[in-house]
Amino acid sequence: MKLNRIVPGTILSEFTRWKGSLSAMRPHRQLQRRLGVFDATSIGLGSMLGAGVFVVFAPASALAGNFLVLSVLVAGAVAYCNAVASAELAARYPASGGTYVYGRKRLGEWPGFLAGWGFVTGKTASCAAMALTFGHYVAPDYPVQVAVAAVVALTAVNLLGITRTALLTRILLCAVLATLIFVAAAAIVGPHSEGGTGGLSPGSAAGVLPAAGLVFFAFAGYARIATLGEEVKDPARTIPRAILAALAGAFGIYLALALLLLNHLPDGELAATTTPLLEAVVHSRLSAGAPLVQAGAAAACLGALLALITGIGRTALAMARERDLPVALARVGGRHTVPFAAELAVAAVVIVLLLTTDVMTVVGFSSFGVLIYYAVANAAAFTLPDHPGHAPKWLNAVGFCSCLLLAFTLPPVSVLGMAAVLAVGAAGRFLVLRFRR
Repeated sequence: MKLNRIVPGTILSEFTRWKGSLSAMRPHRQLQRRLGVFDATSIGLGSMLGAGVFVVFAPASALAGNFLVLSVLVAGAVAYCNAVASAELAARYPASGGTYVYGRKRLGEWPGFLAGWGFVTGKTASCAAMALTFGHYVAPDYPVQVAVAAVVALTAVNLLGITRTALLTRILLCAVLATLIFVAAAAIVGPHSEGGTGGLSPGSAAGVLPAAGLVFFAFAGYARIATLGEEVKDPARTIPRAILAALAGAFGIYLALALLLLNHLPDGELAATTTPLLEAVVHSRLSAGAPLVQAGAAAACLGALLALITGIGRTALAMARERDLPVALARVGGRHTVPFAAELAVAAVVIVLLLTTDVMTVVGFSSFGVLIYYAVANAAAFTLPDHPGHAPKWLNAVGFCSCLLLAFTLPPVSVLGMAAVLAVGAAGRFLVLRFRR
Protein backbone atom coordinates (compact mmCIF):
# COMPACT_ATOMS: atom_id res chain seq x y z
CA MET A 1 0.00 0.00 0.00
CA LYS A 2 1.32 3.41 -0.92
CA LEU A 3 1.64 6.00 1.79
CA ASN A 4 -0.32 8.58 -0.19
CA ARG A 5 -3.34 6.26 -0.19
CA ILE A 6 -3.61 6.16 3.60
CA VAL A 7 -6.55 8.27 4.71
CA PRO A 8 -5.66 10.52 7.69
CA GLY A 9 -9.11 10.01 9.22
CA THR A 10 -8.59 6.24 9.19
CA ILE A 11 -5.27 6.60 11.02
CA LEU A 12 -6.89 8.80 13.66
CA SER A 13 -9.79 6.38 14.04
CA GLU A 14 -7.51 3.36 14.44
CA PHE A 15 -5.26 5.20 16.90
CA THR A 16 -8.25 6.25 19.02
CA ARG A 17 -9.55 2.67 19.06
CA TRP A 18 -6.12 1.32 20.03
CA LYS A 19 -5.73 3.90 22.79
CA GLY A 20 -9.20 3.12 24.18
CA SER A 21 -8.43 -0.60 24.19
CA LEU A 22 -5.17 0.00 26.01
CA SER A 23 -6.95 2.14 28.65
CA ALA A 24 -9.59 -0.53 29.11
CA MET A 25 -6.90 -3.18 29.72
CA ARG A 26 -5.12 -1.07 32.33
CA PRO A 27 -6.45 -2.13 35.77
CA HIS A 28 -7.81 0.54 38.06
CA ARG A 29 -6.13 0.87 41.41
CA GLN A 30 -8.35 -0.58 44.12
CA LEU A 31 -9.32 0.99 47.44
CA GLN A 32 -8.29 -0.76 50.65
CA ARG A 33 -10.63 -2.58 53.05
CA ARG A 34 -10.28 -0.80 56.39
CA LEU A 35 -13.81 -0.49 57.85
CA GLY A 36 -15.45 -2.87 60.32
CA VAL A 37 -19.11 -3.16 61.36
CA PHE A 38 -18.87 -0.37 63.95
CA ASP A 39 -17.19 2.06 61.55
CA ALA A 40 -19.65 1.36 58.74
CA THR A 41 -22.64 1.65 61.09
CA SER A 42 -21.32 4.96 62.41
CA ILE A 43 -21.02 6.37 58.89
CA GLY A 44 -24.57 5.25 58.03
CA LEU A 45 -26.12 6.52 61.25
CA GLY A 46 -24.16 9.74 61.03
CA SER A 47 -25.62 10.28 57.57
CA MET A 48 -29.19 9.61 58.71
CA LEU A 49 -28.90 11.78 61.81
CA GLY A 50 -27.68 14.74 59.82
CA ALA A 51 -29.27 18.11 59.32
CA GLY A 52 -32.52 16.44 58.25
CA VAL A 53 -33.49 15.43 61.77
CA PHE A 54 -33.31 19.08 62.86
CA VAL A 55 -35.67 20.37 60.15
CA VAL A 56 -37.72 17.56 58.59
CA PHE A 57 -40.51 17.38 61.19
CA ALA A 58 -41.77 20.90 60.46
CA PRO A 59 -42.59 20.58 56.73
CA ALA A 60 -43.76 16.99 57.27
CA SER A 61 -46.20 18.04 59.97
CA ALA A 62 -47.46 20.88 57.78
CA LEU A 63 -48.43 18.28 55.17
CA ALA A 64 -49.63 15.38 57.36
CA GLY A 65 -50.95 17.19 60.44
CA ASN A 66 -52.49 14.61 62.78
CA PHE A 67 -51.00 11.81 60.66
CA LEU A 68 -47.34 12.78 61.16
CA VAL A 69 -46.47 9.59 63.03
CA LEU A 70 -48.05 7.56 60.23
CA SER A 71 -45.78 9.35 57.75
CA VAL A 72 -42.74 8.37 59.82
CA LEU A 73 -43.93 4.75 59.87
CA VAL A 74 -44.48 4.73 56.09
CA ALA A 75 -41.04 6.26 55.46
CA GLY A 76 -39.48 3.71 57.81
CA ALA A 77 -41.20 0.81 56.04
CA VAL A 78 -40.03 1.99 52.61
CA ALA A 79 -36.55 2.55 54.01
CA TYR A 80 -36.51 -1.05 55.32
CA CYS A 81 -37.40 -2.39 51.86
CA ASN A 82 -34.58 -0.36 50.35
CA ALA A 83 -32.12 -1.24 53.10
CA VAL A 84 -32.49 -5.01 52.74
CA ALA A 85 -32.28 -4.72 48.95
CA SER A 86 -29.08 -2.66 49.27
CA ALA A 87 -27.67 -5.12 51.81
CA GLU A 88 -28.30 -8.13 49.55
CA LEU A 89 -26.70 -6.43 46.57
CA ALA A 90 -23.74 -4.97 48.46
CA ALA A 91 -22.88 -8.37 49.90
CA ARG A 92 -22.87 -9.86 46.38
CA TYR A 93 -21.09 -6.92 44.67
CA PRO A 94 -18.70 -5.36 47.24
CA ALA A 95 -17.40 -2.53 45.05
CA SER A 96 -17.58 1.25 45.27
CA GLY A 97 -20.59 2.80 43.60
CA GLY A 98 -23.62 1.29 45.34
CA THR A 99 -26.76 1.01 43.21
CA TYR A 100 -24.94 2.33 40.15
CA VAL A 101 -22.92 -0.90 40.14
CA TYR A 102 -25.88 -3.11 41.09
CA GLY A 103 -28.06 -1.64 38.35
CA ARG A 104 -25.39 -2.25 35.70
CA LYS A 105 -24.75 -5.81 36.89
CA ARG A 106 -28.38 -6.91 37.21
CA LEU A 107 -30.40 -4.67 34.87
CA GLY A 108 -28.06 -3.17 32.31
CA GLU A 109 -26.06 -0.03 31.67
CA TRP A 110 -28.95 2.43 31.36
CA PRO A 111 -30.71 1.64 34.68
CA GLY A 112 -27.31 1.75 36.39
CA PHE A 113 -26.54 5.12 34.86
CA LEU A 114 -29.95 6.48 35.89
CA ALA A 115 -29.30 5.45 39.51
CA GLY A 116 -25.76 6.81 39.56
CA TRP A 117 -26.63 10.10 37.87
CA GLY A 118 -29.60 10.65 40.20
CA PHE A 119 -27.43 9.97 43.24
CA VAL A 120 -24.48 12.15 42.18
CA THR A 121 -26.55 15.16 41.12
CA GLY A 122 -29.13 15.00 43.91
CA LYS A 123 -26.61 14.45 46.67
CA THR A 124 -24.22 17.09 45.38
CA ALA A 125 -27.04 19.61 45.77
CA SER A 126 -27.66 18.18 49.25
CA CYS A 127 -24.01 18.79 50.12
CA ALA A 128 -24.43 22.45 49.31
CA ALA A 129 -27.64 22.61 51.36
CA MET A 130 -25.95 20.96 54.36
CA ALA A 131 -22.97 23.29 54.14
CA LEU A 132 -25.16 26.38 53.93
CA THR A 133 -27.28 25.19 56.86
CA PHE A 134 -24.08 24.86 58.87
CA GLY A 135 -23.08 28.38 57.85
CA HIS A 136 -26.42 29.82 58.99
CA TYR A 137 -26.13 28.14 62.41
CA VAL A 138 -22.49 29.09 63.03
CA ALA A 139 -22.20 32.53 61.40
CA PRO A 140 -25.53 33.96 60.19
CA ASP A 141 -23.81 37.08 58.84
CA TYR A 142 -21.33 35.10 56.69
CA PRO A 143 -23.06 31.79 55.88
CA VAL A 144 -21.58 31.29 52.39
CA GLN A 145 -17.99 31.92 53.46
CA VAL A 146 -18.28 29.55 56.41
CA ALA A 147 -19.98 26.95 54.20
CA VAL A 148 -17.12 27.06 51.68
CA ALA A 149 -14.59 26.69 54.50
CA ALA A 150 -16.48 23.66 55.83
CA VAL A 151 -16.44 21.97 52.41
CA VAL A 152 -12.71 22.57 52.03
CA ALA A 153 -11.94 21.28 55.54
CA LEU A 154 -14.05 18.12 55.22
CA THR A 155 -12.65 17.34 51.79
CA ALA A 156 -9.19 17.54 53.33
CA VAL A 157 -10.28 15.04 55.99
CA ASN A 158 -11.56 12.67 53.30
CA LEU A 159 -8.24 12.92 51.46
CA LEU A 160 -6.50 11.68 54.61
CA GLY A 161 -8.20 8.31 54.20
CA ILE A 162 -11.45 6.52 55.00
CA THR A 163 -10.39 5.67 58.56
CA ARG A 164 -10.02 9.41 59.32
CA THR A 165 -13.50 9.92 57.84
CA ALA A 166 -14.94 7.20 60.09
CA LEU A 167 -13.20 8.64 63.18
CA LEU A 168 -14.52 12.18 62.62
CA THR A 169 -17.97 10.77 61.84
CA ARG A 170 -18.01 8.96 65.22
CA ILE A 171 -17.04 12.16 67.03
CA LEU A 172 -19.75 14.20 65.32
CA LEU A 173 -22.29 11.41 65.82
CA CYS A 174 -21.66 11.46 69.58
CA ALA A 175 -22.31 15.21 69.63
CA VAL A 176 -25.56 14.80 67.67
CA LEU A 177 -26.79 11.94 69.88
CA ALA A 178 -26.07 14.00 73.00
CA THR A 179 -28.07 16.89 71.50
CA LEU A 180 -31.03 14.66 70.64
CA ILE A 181 -31.04 13.18 74.15
CA PHE A 182 -31.12 16.72 75.57
CA VAL A 183 -34.04 17.66 73.28
CA ALA A 184 -35.93 14.53 74.35
CA ALA A 185 -35.34 15.37 78.01
CA ALA A 186 -36.60 18.92 77.46
CA ALA A 187 -39.75 17.61 75.79
CA ILE A 188 -40.35 15.10 78.60
CA VAL A 189 -39.94 17.52 81.51
CA GLY A 190 -42.34 19.96 79.85
CA PRO A 191 -44.37 22.00 80.28
CA HIS A 192 -46.59 20.21 77.75
CA SER A 193 -49.08 21.78 75.37
CA GLU A 194 -52.72 22.04 76.32
CA GLY A 195 -55.51 21.20 73.93
CA GLY A 196 -54.63 17.65 72.96
CA THR A 197 -53.26 18.20 69.45
CA GLY A 198 -49.75 19.10 70.47
CA GLY A 199 -47.77 20.94 67.82
CA LEU A 200 -50.00 19.79 64.98
CA SER A 201 -51.56 21.68 62.13
CA PRO A 202 -54.89 20.45 60.73
CA GLY A 203 -53.36 18.49 57.81
CA SER A 204 -55.10 15.54 56.19
CA ALA A 205 -54.59 11.93 55.19
CA ALA A 206 -53.77 13.16 51.67
CA GLY A 207 -50.56 14.67 53.08
CA VAL A 208 -49.25 11.39 54.51
CA LEU A 209 -47.38 10.27 51.37
CA PRO A 210 -45.79 13.66 50.52
CA ALA A 211 -44.74 13.97 54.16
CA ALA A 212 -43.35 10.41 54.09
CA GLY A 213 -41.31 11.40 51.03
CA LEU A 214 -39.74 14.26 52.97
CA VAL A 215 -39.09 12.09 56.03
CA PHE A 216 -37.53 9.46 53.77
CA PHE A 217 -34.92 12.05 52.77
CA ALA A 218 -33.70 11.92 56.37
CA PHE A 219 -33.62 8.10 56.33
CA ALA A 220 -31.55 7.74 53.17
CA GLY A 221 -28.09 7.79 54.77
CA TYR A 222 -27.60 4.02 54.77
CA ALA A 223 -26.79 4.30 51.05
CA ARG A 224 -23.42 5.61 52.14
CA ILE A 225 -22.56 2.20 53.60
CA ALA A 226 -23.25 0.47 50.29
CA THR A 227 -21.19 3.00 48.32
CA LEU A 228 -18.20 2.13 50.55
CA GLY A 229 -18.38 -1.58 49.63
CA GLU A 230 -14.80 -1.62 48.36
CA GLU A 231 -13.45 -0.33 51.69
CA VAL A 232 -15.33 -2.64 54.10
CA LYS A 233 -13.78 -5.74 55.67
CA ASP A 234 -15.68 -8.98 55.00
CA PRO A 235 -18.42 -7.15 53.07
CA ALA A 236 -20.82 -10.12 52.84
CA ARG A 237 -21.12 -10.04 56.63
CA THR A 238 -20.34 -6.42 57.50
CA ILE A 239 -22.52 -4.47 55.06
CA PRO A 240 -25.91 -6.11 55.82
CA ARG A 241 -25.33 -5.82 59.57
CA ALA A 242 -24.22 -2.20 59.36
CA ILE A 243 -27.13 -1.16 57.12
CA LEU A 244 -29.81 -2.78 59.28
CA ALA A 245 -28.24 -1.56 62.54
CA ALA A 246 -28.02 2.04 61.29
CA LEU A 247 -31.59 1.97 59.99
CA ALA A 248 -32.98 0.49 63.22
CA GLY A 249 -31.24 3.15 65.29
CA ALA A 250 -32.43 6.02 63.10
CA PHE A 251 -36.01 4.73 62.95
CA GLY A 252 -36.28 4.47 66.72
CA ILE A 253 -34.90 7.99 67.18
CA TYR A 254 -37.19 9.56 64.54
CA LEU A 255 -40.31 7.88 65.88
CA ALA A 256 -39.54 8.91 69.46
CA LEU A 257 -38.83 12.51 68.45
CA ALA A 258 -42.03 12.75 66.42
CA LEU A 259 -44.13 11.58 69.37
CA LEU A 260 -42.34 13.89 71.83
CA LEU A 261 -42.60 16.95 69.60
CA LEU A 262 -46.30 16.41 68.97
CA ASN A 263 -46.96 16.10 72.68
CA HIS A 264 -44.78 19.02 73.72
CA LEU A 265 -45.10 21.97 71.32
CA PRO A 266 -48.10 24.34 71.38
CA ASP A 267 -50.79 24.07 68.73
CA GLY A 268 -49.50 24.76 65.23
CA GLU A 269 -45.96 25.52 66.41
CA LEU A 270 -44.36 22.41 64.92
CA ALA A 271 -45.67 23.11 61.42
CA ALA A 272 -44.83 26.83 61.60
CA THR A 273 -41.20 26.70 62.77
CA THR A 274 -38.09 26.06 60.71
CA THR A 275 -36.14 24.84 63.77
CA PRO A 276 -38.47 22.35 65.51
CA LEU A 277 -35.91 20.82 67.88
CA LEU A 278 -34.70 24.24 68.96
CA GLU A 279 -38.32 25.31 69.57
CA ALA A 280 -38.87 22.22 71.70
CA VAL A 281 -36.07 23.35 74.03
CA VAL A 282 -37.16 27.01 74.01
CA HIS A 283 -40.66 25.97 75.15
CA SER A 284 -39.29 23.85 78.00
CA ARG A 285 -37.87 24.33 81.47
CA LEU A 286 -34.43 23.68 79.94
CA SER A 287 -34.50 26.70 77.61
CA ALA A 288 -31.04 27.78 78.79
CA GLY A 289 -29.68 24.87 76.78
CA ALA A 290 -30.78 26.30 73.42
CA PRO A 291 -27.15 27.07 72.37
CA LEU A 292 -26.35 23.37 72.84
CA VAL A 293 -29.03 22.50 70.30
CA GLN A 294 -27.58 25.00 67.84
CA ALA A 295 -24.14 23.45 68.32
CA GLY A 296 -25.58 19.98 67.86
CA ALA A 297 -27.32 21.03 64.65
CA ALA A 298 -24.00 22.39 63.38
CA ALA A 299 -22.31 19.07 64.22
CA ALA A 300 -25.10 17.20 62.43
CA CYS A 301 -24.61 19.29 59.30
CA LEU A 302 -20.87 18.58 59.33
CA GLY A 303 -21.41 14.85 59.88
CA ALA A 304 -23.94 14.59 57.06
CA LEU A 305 -21.75 16.70 54.75
CA LEU A 306 -18.69 14.55 55.49
CA ALA A 307 -20.56 11.32 54.72
CA LEU A 308 -22.19 12.79 51.62
CA ILE A 309 -18.90 13.93 50.09
CA THR A 310 -17.49 10.46 50.79
CA GLY A 311 -20.42 8.62 49.20
CA ILE A 312 -20.66 10.85 46.13
CA GLY A 313 -16.93 10.54 45.52
CA ARG A 314 -17.15 6.74 45.51
CA THR A 315 -20.14 6.71 43.15
CA ALA A 316 -18.40 9.15 40.81
CA LEU A 317 -15.33 6.89 40.96
CA ALA A 318 -17.41 3.87 39.89
CA MET A 319 -19.11 5.80 37.06
CA ALA A 320 -15.75 7.06 35.81
CA ARG A 321 -14.39 3.51 35.76
CA GLU A 322 -17.23 2.60 33.39
CA ARG A 323 -16.67 5.83 31.37
CA ASP A 324 -20.12 7.21 32.30
CA LEU A 325 -18.20 10.16 33.75
CA PRO A 326 -14.78 11.46 32.64
CA VAL A 327 -12.17 8.72 33.19
CA ALA A 328 -9.91 11.18 35.03
CA LEU A 329 -12.28 10.89 38.01
CA ALA A 330 -11.31 7.20 38.39
CA ARG A 331 -7.84 8.07 39.65
CA VAL A 332 -7.01 6.64 43.08
CA GLY A 333 -3.78 7.57 44.76
CA GLY A 334 -1.92 8.99 47.69
CA ARG A 335 -0.61 7.25 50.78
CA HIS A 336 -4.18 6.60 51.96
CA THR A 337 -5.47 5.26 48.61
CA VAL A 338 -8.44 7.57 48.20
CA PRO A 339 -10.34 8.59 45.03
CA PHE A 340 -8.80 12.04 45.20
CA ALA A 341 -9.86 13.17 41.72
CA ALA A 342 -13.54 12.42 42.37
CA GLU A 343 -13.37 13.95 45.87
CA LEU A 344 -11.85 17.17 44.57
CA ALA A 345 -14.32 17.37 41.69
CA VAL A 346 -17.30 16.98 44.05
CA ALA A 347 -15.92 19.65 46.37
CA ALA A 348 -15.39 22.02 43.44
CA VAL A 349 -18.98 21.61 42.21
CA VAL A 350 -20.38 22.12 45.72
CA ILE A 351 -18.36 25.31 46.15
CA VAL A 352 -19.59 26.63 42.79
CA LEU A 353 -23.18 25.97 43.90
CA LEU A 354 -22.57 27.78 47.18
CA LEU A 355 -21.13 30.82 45.43
CA THR A 356 -23.72 31.08 42.65
CA THR A 357 -27.01 29.58 43.82
CA ASP A 358 -29.40 29.46 46.73
CA VAL A 359 -29.53 25.71 47.16
CA MET A 360 -31.84 25.42 50.17
CA THR A 361 -34.77 24.77 47.82
CA VAL A 362 -33.22 21.67 46.23
CA VAL A 363 -33.85 19.24 49.10
CA GLY A 364 -37.01 18.06 47.33
CA PHE A 365 -34.96 17.52 44.16
CA SER A 366 -32.59 15.35 46.14
CA SER A 367 -35.49 13.33 47.60
CA PHE A 368 -36.76 12.57 44.09
CA GLY A 369 -33.30 11.52 42.89
CA VAL A 370 -32.71 9.28 45.91
CA LEU A 371 -36.09 7.58 45.54
CA ILE A 372 -35.33 6.81 41.88
CA TYR A 373 -31.94 5.48 43.02
CA TYR A 374 -33.60 3.07 45.44
CA ALA A 375 -36.25 2.07 42.91
CA VAL A 376 -33.39 0.78 40.75
CA ALA A 377 -31.88 -0.96 43.82
CA ASN A 378 -35.14 -2.83 44.49
CA ALA A 379 -35.50 -3.79 40.83
CA ALA A 380 -31.92 -5.10 40.80
CA ALA A 381 -32.42 -7.08 44.02
CA PHE A 382 -35.59 -8.62 42.58
CA THR A 383 -33.46 -10.37 39.93
CA LEU A 384 -31.21 -12.12 42.47
CA PRO A 385 -31.60 -15.90 42.50
CA ASP A 386 -31.48 -16.29 46.31
CA HIS A 387 -33.05 -14.18 49.06
CA PRO A 388 -32.59 -14.38 52.86
CA GLY A 389 -35.58 -14.98 55.10
CA HIS A 390 -35.78 -11.35 56.27
CA ALA A 391 -35.81 -10.08 52.66
CA PRO A 392 -38.21 -12.13 50.50
CA LYS A 393 -38.46 -11.39 46.80
CA TRP A 394 -41.91 -9.80 47.10
CA LEU A 395 -40.43 -7.19 49.44
CA ASN A 396 -38.30 -5.88 46.55
CA ALA A 397 -41.46 -5.41 44.46
CA VAL A 398 -43.10 -3.53 47.32
CA GLY A 399 -40.01 -1.35 47.71
CA PHE A 400 -39.88 -0.56 43.99
CA CYS A 401 -43.54 0.49 43.82
CA SER A 402 -43.30 2.44 47.10
CA CYS A 403 -40.26 4.43 45.91
CA LEU A 404 -42.01 5.48 42.71
CA LEU A 405 -45.19 6.34 44.61
CA LEU A 406 -43.37 8.57 47.11
CA ALA A 407 -41.25 10.14 44.36
CA PHE A 408 -44.20 11.24 42.25
CA THR A 409 -46.22 12.52 45.22
CA LEU A 410 -43.50 15.03 46.12
CA PRO A 411 -44.20 18.71 45.33
CA PRO A 412 -44.45 19.21 41.54
CA VAL A 413 -41.49 21.60 41.37
CA SER A 414 -39.24 18.89 42.85
CA VAL A 415 -40.52 16.22 40.48
CA LEU A 416 -40.19 18.39 37.35
CA GLY A 417 -36.82 19.84 38.33
CA MET A 418 -35.09 16.54 39.07
CA ALA A 419 -36.77 14.82 36.10
CA ALA A 420 -35.22 17.50 33.88
CA VAL A 421 -31.77 16.88 35.42
CA LEU A 422 -32.11 13.14 34.84
CA ALA A 423 -33.23 13.74 31.24
CA VAL A 424 -30.23 16.00 30.55
CA GLY A 425 -27.86 13.36 31.91
CA ALA A 426 -29.47 10.62 29.82
CA ALA A 427 -29.34 12.76 26.68
CA GLY A 428 -25.68 13.55 27.31
CA ARG A 429 -24.80 9.89 27.74
CA PHE A 430 -26.70 9.00 24.56
CA LEU A 431 -24.75 11.57 22.55
CA VAL A 432 -21.40 10.46 24.01
CA LEU A 433 -22.16 6.83 23.13
CA ARG A 434 -23.07 7.83 19.58
CA PHE A 435 -19.84 9.82 19.28
CA ARG A 436 -17.75 6.87 20.51
CA ARG A 437 -19.33 4.53 17.99
